[in-house]
Amino acid sequence: MSEQPQESGLNALVLAAGRRGAADSVARLQGKSHKCFVEIAGEVMLERVVRTLIESGCFHRIFVSIEREELLRSTPRLAAWFDAGTISFVKSRATLADSVLALGDDVPDAAPLVITTGDNALHTPALIRDFVAGFERSQAEVVVAFTHEETVRAHYPEVGLAYHRLKDGGYSACNLYAFRTARAFESAEVFRSGGQFGKRHWRILKSFGILPFLLYKLRLATGPELIARIARNLGISIEIVILDYPFAPIDVDNPAFFAISERILKARESRPVDDPAGQAGG
Repeated sequence: MSEQPQESGLNALVLAAGRRGAADSVARLQGKSHKCFVEIAGEVMLERVVRTLIESGCFHRIFVSIEREELLRSTPRLAAWFDAGTISFVKSRATLADSVLALGDDVPDAAPLVITTGDNALHTPALIRDFVAGFERSQAEVVVAFTHEETVRAHYPEVGLAYHRLKDGGYSACNLYAFRTARAFESAEVFRSGGQFGKRHWRILKSFGILPFLLYKLRLATGPELIARIARNLGISIEIVILDYPFAPIDVDNPAFFAISERILKARESRPVDDPAGQAGG
């Protein structure tokens, strides 16, 4: 069962810019300008992500980072949320790192902040509440969500995720981050190389330094140990929150993941249960 968070004044940021434009393979499925505007299981993906944040009951304000304000009026539902002040526009920048930093610059009281992406179609209110509860338990300036490899494989052995395989097993990132303070925004610089560290290991070297890279490649550290080393290198405190939801790391990154995600979502419609086991969707 999910925990009920108590964080007051917590904000959320949805990264929704169309970074690959017409070249995005998911956007091309339905001829959309952004993949987050593709319909999945009968609902526009960005609407689904925003609705999940709203229904979690965790957030004071929800910002959507996208190229132009009028994009938040491109569907009746988004327009209604925007006009009601439920969501707010923040102009995206050229890179993910710059978009996150821009919110910190433009909105001085943006922190504490949870960051997610516009293609996290499978996240649920319960999952969000559990992540926020983990953030509340932590004292770290930055909190990052992961799911263990065995949790994913127990339900979705066919999913081709990139796992971070370390001394204590495999991890997969869930595209969920939390910043406790304004200073925590500095950590967004690590994504300037593009992120996706599980697929492109050399970016670990570029973003975190030689020792974390070696610890990672040689599997000489556990997940918490590696994060602690990275935190020391960055000069900021970071902790992991483990989410025991098998679908948590599955985003809609390509047509194959779109098909898997839509299958999971359709399965939920016939079995809506607000807990990790019930929402496995298998």
